[in-house]
Amino acid sequence: MIIGLDEALAFAENKNIGLAAINTPFFEGLLATIEATERVGVPVILQFAQVHEPIVSIEDMGPAMVELAKRSEAPFVLHIDHGADIDYIRTGLDIGFNSAMIDGSTHDYDTNVAMTREVVEMATERGIKVEGEIGVMTGNENGDPSQGVADSTLYTDPEVAAEFVRATGVDCLAASFGTVHGVYRQKPELDYALIAELRRATGVPIVMHGGSGLSKQEYHECIRHGVRKINYYTYLAKAAYDAVLPLVDDPGIILFSDLAVAARTGALSNAAEFIETCAAV
Repeated sequence: MIIGLDEALAFAENKNIGLAAINTPFFEGLLATIEATERVGVPVILQFAQVHEPIVSIEDMGPAMVELAKRSEAPFVLHIDHGADIDYIRTGLDIGFNSAMIDGSTHDYDTNVAMTREVVEMATERGIKVEGEIGVMTGNENGDPSQGVADSTLYTDPEVAAEFVRATGVDCLAASFGTVHGVYRQKPELDYALIAELRRATGVPIVMHGGSGLSKQEYHECIRHGVRKINYYTYLAKAAYDAVLPLVDDPGIILFSDLAVAARTGALSNAAEFIETCAAV
């Protein structure tokens, strides 16, 4: 079943847990995440990021995400992740997604505010909640391993974040506090105090991007300090890849479907562990 982002965030706030927000731009990852959610029994956010368009189009994968979420008895939010422009977000909402992130963080502050406010106004007309972003994280949502070191000079300023939330009306906020997109090249140094200050200053749930690759303790500390949504993709895709790799040179396996089954099994184990970690603080 599909629930609203506001309902999912309220559940997480009431239980003091994090929401697993998993990008599923490949079908085996989508099926695995659906099954893992049904096993664990907490709300999960299914996501599709605009940067994943070279893998598969939201117009192809999106309807499958929506239909499978509707068919399941588990609660899902359908979220457009890192939308770069209002037209892309509108496309996702027309498909059936019911939550959106507009990412104007690479623009100057005024442009980011204007872009985000425009999306909030459009989404409000549809009863849709919106995530914005202030501050910059290195790497990208495709798991690029080349930049896996956080830059503290780009961390989110709580005062700027508070003003951004007031100016845009976003319902939750992606912020920079030590995580990166993709694969870490060194152990991250997470600023837990900054998370708490961002939550206090903005009054909205904080979103962690670059959620792959942390320890359970690090996830739990972030959640305790105010993170309520944790984005995840790289290590799910890597788990699928790792499950397939031993089969590639097996002369007895000649069909891609065998690799797809292995990928789904690997992704299922990884997704279930991540969802359980977020929900077991």
